Amino acid sequence: MDKKTLPAILVGIILITAAVYSIWIFQQENPNPEKRVFTPADDTNATAEGVDQLVESLNDFSFEFYKEIIESEEGNVFFSPYSIFVALSMAYEGAGGNTSDQMQSILNVLQNDSTTLGSFGRLYNLLNQNQDGYTINTANAFWAHQDYKFLDEYLGLLQNFYMAEANELDFAKNVEAADIINSWIEDQTNDKIKDMIDPSILSDYTKLVLTNAIYFKGLWSNPFNPDNTYVADFNLATDETVDVNMMKSDSENSDYNYTETDDLKILELPYSGNELSMILILPKENNISAAESALDAENLASWKVSLFGQEVDVEIPKFKFEKKYTLNDLLIEMGMVEAFQPGIADLSKMDGTHDLFISKVLHQSFVEVNEEGTEAAAATVVTVELTAVLDPIEFIADHPFVFLIQHKSTGAILFMGKVMDPTE
Repeated sequence: MDKKTLPAILVGIILITAAVYSIWIFQQENPNPEKRVFTPADDTNATAEGVDQLVESLNDFSFEFYKEIIESEEGNVFFSPYSIFVALSMAYEGAGGNTSDQMQSILNVLQNDSTTLGSFGRLYNLLNQNQDGYTINTANAFWAHQDYKFLDEYLGLLQNFYMAEANELDFAKNVEAADIINSWIEDQTNDKIKDMIDPSILSDYTKLVLTNAIYFKGLWSNPFNPDNTYVADFNLATDETVDVNMMKSDSENSDYNYTETDDLKILELPYSGNELSMILILPKENNISAAESALDAENLASWKVSLFGQEVDVEIPKFKFEKKYTLNDLLIEMGMVEAFQPGIADLSKMDGTHDLFISKVLHQSFVEVNEEGTEAAAATVVTVELTAVLDPIEFIADHPFVFLIQHKSTGAILFMGKVMDPTE
């Protein structure tokens, strides 16, 4: 085959990840979020050790990805490491040779391994079921070009362990195909991620689109009283200030898990149901690098162990922003090189050929944090009477900070971000 003509006949794979994290205002007449019909994934071969190893790999990926993305992003950052990790893992299951080795080096999971696949299924089940006072929906799908033959083993693996919905499209009709996939993403994210795929990235050469979406709708266990919200200065990294709406905790309801280091203040804000929480990492000085340089799995584990319920005066800004990323270059920097190279990529476990390569990896996210919520789980707050005789600790997030959302029972990091300017 003439190598000069090879790229023209190669076919592409597009990975799409869409993440939504939001705290929404619940009206009194609708105190319980609507739940989707849940169909469990196959977790037959899952083990407790296997789930722990999977979560450890996910969290290591979260921190490495964050350190890469802040190299090119100067402002606010928000993404779902879980969403990206799962979408890449679906592609990794179809990789072979050195392409597989490179993807394994950043994901650190075993390919087509019964325990690993069962652990993916178990984590999916844990996130999507037994929800009390909050909603998490995660969903996967694949969109195969009609009449293109993929290996039954690969498609079956996606359907059984990743619960990926199977679809066929004619990507030559790129506008129609983009509309269909975008509609699926919008439906899975309660219309918060719209028009994610531009039709121009689809063509007859596109043979597979893998999608993941995650949506979270939660309320604080200790909601902030809107009457306490006030306009305050937020100190940017540039030494300039902007006006923000600063939420403030009530003095009679201000017991939180808290710890600190020489340079950082670490606060845990639980959500209703006590299954998930936000961890905020605030530098004591206006120096975001103090937080970012300390971000790793070992430090996070140490902070979580040392968290202790005590009286804390909490002030954090309301913020809302949306981010959209093309991740090709970032993933190449992390070591996933060959998968993007036509004629070199080995995705033969998808279709039995060496004709496939990954053409795009896209990620889009939305976050909104405000003070509203219900009072459903006030009993989850740990009260330590000792702090009543001490001056309360102040946690005033009036300068850039890092935050992450974790699933408490597994420790899985679902969302991660940085607030540099709450007004953007």
